[in-house]
Amino acid sequence: MKASEIMSKNVVTVSGSATVSEAVQLMKKEGLHSLIVSLRHGEDAYGIITETDVVYKVAAYGTDPKTVRVYEIMTKPCIVVNPDLRVEYVARLFAQTGISAAPVIKGELLGIITINHILSQGDFLEQPKSLLLEEELEKAREEAHKICQEKGMTSRDCGVAWDIVEEIQAELAHQRAEKPSKTHFEEYCEEFPDAREARVYDS
Repeated sequence: MKASEIMSKNVVTVSGSATVSEAVQLMKKEGLHSLIVSLRHGEDAYGIITETDVVYKVAAYGTDPKTVRVYEIMTKPCIVVNPDLRVEYVARLFAQTGISAAPVIKGELLGIITINHILSQGDFLEQPKSLLLEEELEKAREEAHKICQEKGMTSRDCGVAWDIVEEIQAELAHQRAEKPSKTHFEEYCEEFPDAREARVYDS
């Protein structure tokens, strides 16, 4: 599942020169937790203002929101998401940066994706990525054994097949935030030491 499949295409923007009071009224009217700050010109960067910005930077200090402009508390440039990015990577990006919403951009503003979209529309409950990767890894490992048996343990095809296995295993390890004690290829080489030659490619 990609960001484009769960994002909201109904993007509400606000001018950086608008007051925070106006921005809050717009959030309430549209039922939103954040607004994208519109571009001033073609080469400008998008910004974002969230309800957290309002609470932490205005309400917390007792400041009159009618006297504060959006550009004073917004984040600009803001983190943006490619529409083709898989949802689990969007979730990881949010976790690593501490954000809860981001505009979806590919050449132009296409939508906005939020934590709520991931929770309500993401498929992680039905299809946990780690389980899918485990299945993919097992298939790739079986295929590597088959290719090496048919083409030879020192063949280039054998080496390429194990490259695929290790890429999947590395992704699974990253997903789980843990490093395997041995890769499947290392385990294979314990049984077939000559197989290491398959991973030596000519430049």
